[in-house]
Amino acid sequence: MSEVRTGGCQCGAVRYRASSLVDNSHVCHCRMCQKASGSFFAALVGVPLTDFEWTRGAPQVFKSSAHVERGFCGQCGTPLSFRHDESQHISMTIGSFDHPETIPLAYQLGMEARLPQIDQLADLKHFGTTEDVDADGAAAIKASNRQHPDHDTAEWPPQH
Repeated sequence: MSEVRTGGCQCGAVRYRASSLVDNSHVCHCRMCQKASGSFFAALVGVPLTDFEWTRGAPQVFKSSAHVERGFCGQCGTPLSFRHDESQHISMTIGSFDHPETIPLAYQLGMEARLPQIDQLADLKHFGTTEDVDADGAAAIKASNRQHPDHDTAEWPPQH
């Protein structure tokens, strides 16, 4: 997977570039990943350290265990990375890439902590996006939106 990909946090304070990916894209259901992502699981993919660079800012880190640190944006809190101190790659949160839809999953792990709500997803009622359902509400959100776009920009912080 040697396509240059970019990504970053929700506010744009931290951005990165990956010129290749390891073939380990996965979701981890372990309790530590659930808490670190604030979600049912963490979706991660490795990037060789030689093919990775922070292009704007740098993440804050939390040492979640003796050998692992997790990176996040100190401004907006977006979870960004997972790194074992003996690894030659850094694992990036797939959702923080500008085009996460281009990174197919290869496997899942931590199944002993997989939450039962995952099985409910296919049967839940589903609704369109705010734009589809509430045009006026969507316009109000867009007018006050502080989310960085899904691409690099020369300006930070963005002017709204």
